[in-house]
Amino acid sequence: MKLKSKAAILFLVFVMILGSAGVLAQETVKIGTVLPITGGLASYGQVSRNGTLLAQKQINENGGLLDGLELELINVDTQTQAQVGVDAAQRLVNINNVPAIVGAMSSGITVPIVESVTTPNEVVQISQSATTPVLTDIEDDGYFFRTVPSDALQGIVAGDLAADQGYDSISIIYVNNDYGQGLNDAIIDQFEKRGGEVAESIAFEPSKVSYRSELMNAAEGNPDALVVIAYTDDGGITIIRQALENGFFDEFVFTDGLKAPEIAEGIEGYLEGMYGTTPTSLPGGKGPQLFKEMYMEEYGESTPKPYIDTAYDAVFVLALAIEKAGAAEGPAIKEAVNEILDPDGETVNINEWAKAKQLIAEGKTINYEGASGPVYFDEVGDRAGAIGIWQVQDGDIVEVDVVVQ
Repeated sequence: MKLKSKAAILFLVFVMILGSAGVLAQETVKIGTVLPITGGLASYGQVSRNGTLLAQKQINENGGLLDGLELELINVDTQTQAQVGVDAAQRLVNINNVPAIVGAMSSGITVPIVESVTTPNEVVQISQSATTPVLTDIEDDGYFFRTVPSDALQGIVAGDLAADQGYDSISIIYVNNDYGQGLNDAIIDQFEKRGGEVAESIAFEPSKVSYRSELMNAAEGNPDALVVIAYTDDGGITIIRQALENGFFDEFVFTDGLKAPEIAEGIEGYLEGMYGTTPTSLPGGKGPQLFKEMYMEEYGESTPKPYIDTAYDAVFVLALAIEKAGAAEGPAIKEAVNEILDPDGETVNINEWAKAKQLIAEGKTINYEGASGPVYFDEVGDRAGAIGIWQVQDGDIVEVDVVVQ
């Protein structure tokens, strides 16, 4: 009798433990983020992480997801390496069981994650910063989206910018990955359409001590300017310094990875007046200004680098889709992304999560006026976008024009 009683008690305890585990498992809705916290793009990944956390805070403080569940973001560090990023994404999917992922930061990591992790496992992926045109045609079964426009647009704007500066010839030096190659090709195509000549196009490997040989080759033929497609942390600053120190170039055009305080502040005025391009907020709505104010209040500084606002929007869009789907399941989220975002829907600002929940409950679609401007996707998951033209002025980076797609 005692043995039976003990067995019964142990069985009840076991059932209670399992039941408690089930309850705990339902306390949050998990989304993965795949961002570089270390490595060559660490400074960009860290501030993009700030953007995702700000979205998480807005959602959790205003009703959470589904029936009051909190949104939990689980970040893994790509270390700015493709294989590390793929392995990290695999952990998110297979161990943390996330139905959706934000990231990766760079195209060279995003592409293999789409191909080998998220698409095969029916996990939705939204990148805030992967801009390579390759992603437009990638086989993703509809699971990949991006809140940033393709570099097909940035390449056109950068090529036009170089021509508009009166440069007859340029050389291009670009980071040797999908991002660098795609943007390089787009710039060449547009600059040549404008009648310009591309003297040299040279790929570089990240984080080398010296780029003098690459710069020497780029300077052959004495082109008017050097277009630099790089990030500050992966060799961009080194390339610019060595180009100036050795007299290879004194005229430059920069792309989005170099829109950073280090450029304006760290090269002692030699870059005054130089121009660059970067994806920027689409005109329309209150989102961009609201986001600047929210970010300043939360972190005590302005948004110092690109892709913080698009990271916020990636999380917010996934939350909208999960709420619409009524479940945190990849296939349902995929369908809901396309169903919920509607330019003709009810307007929702970035600080109106409670309103969004109510509208979704009423069966209405949403015109999301995001931190980076209105967000909606075309049939392949690309986003209409705008490219900003920025200039170094008095030690600051100032946006001087916007080109809308």
